[in-house]
Amino acid sequence: MSAPDPHSTIHTPPPSLESRFRSGDLRALSRAVTLAEASLPAARPLLRAAREQAAQNFIAQKPSIVLGITGSPGSGKSTLTDALISHLRGLGQRVAVVAVDPSSPYSGGAILGDRIRMLRHHADAGVFVRSLASRGALGGLSARTMQVLALLEGAGFDWVILETVGVGQSEVDVASACDHTLLVLTPAGGDGVQAFKAGIMEIADVIAVNKADLPGADRTVRELVAAQGLGAHDEHTWFAPIHKTVAGAGQGTLEPTGIAELVAAVLAHRAHLGAEGLTERRTRRAEFEVRSLVQERLLRRARATSADLYARVARGELDADAAADALLGGELT
Repeated sequence: MSAPDPHSTIHTPPPSLESRFRSGDLRALSRAVTLAEASLPAARPLLRAAREQAAQNFIAQKPSIVLGITGSPGSGKSTLTDALISHLRGLGQRVAVVAVDPSSPYSGGAILGDRIRMLRHHADAGVFVRSLASRGALGGLSARTMQVLALLEGAGFDWVILETVGVGQSEVDVASACDHTLLVLTPAGGDGVQAFKAGIMEIADVIAVNKADLPGADRTVRELVAAQGLGAHDEHTWFAPIHKTVAGAGQGTLEPTGIAELVAAVLAHRAHLGAEGLTERRTRRAEFEVRSLVQERLLRRARATSADLYARVARGELDADAAADALLGGELT
């Protein structure tokens, strides 16, 4: 038997994207997010791997804390998110952020500017920040948001934060996408009353009155407490705790305030839900994900095949119900 040639080279194939993702490679995670956002078939095995890992973490009672942050534009959601990252990193927690930015209804493009406020964390391996374009999705969420959240959970981050676009009354979908929902309001802007009218108060698990160094913060808190008492409730009702926060420096404030209290409130809500409540919310998330995919595919079919249908409806040759039935696979009558 001849001795092996010492000059020969054994070529080991490079690890697959899936194996790199399973090993915690952040570059593989970034690539997986890109594939999922683009709805490419190559994302499916990565999503399966992520869901398997997330399920194992849930069974081991070490699931990611998925926190949705919503509120009106200009309420300081991105600055507050940045402050939360800093606080959680100080506690040794790994944090991932998905910031959904609005898309232009004409070009389809988005500024994706929320990451600008979080640039100081770019060199921290314990922080992963990704912007997604909403691409016109209703509810303030990208159609592929759920897949991206699944990938981040599977990657083992302690906290996964979803920041929505900030479009007001259509943002209630964030409650279906996350374990906990943080509603961010500002003083003296009528936000308390508007939040109650829009139904956002009903989906809030924790409320932050941000920019609390401005006049009117105490009044806003009183309005919110009064609004909470208007709804139906019993001994099991969770009343969203209301905390005043200052996420950025201003009016003599050098450091963010109220951030630790927000984190404690989220953890208190998690304890209130318990294992059964969290399981129920995760089931609701799965339902929301499947429903959003069905809607996305129906809309894609409509864009591809419905130009003539729309024209016929406009000419009065066809009623809208019949056109909708046709798009769903029915017969035209």
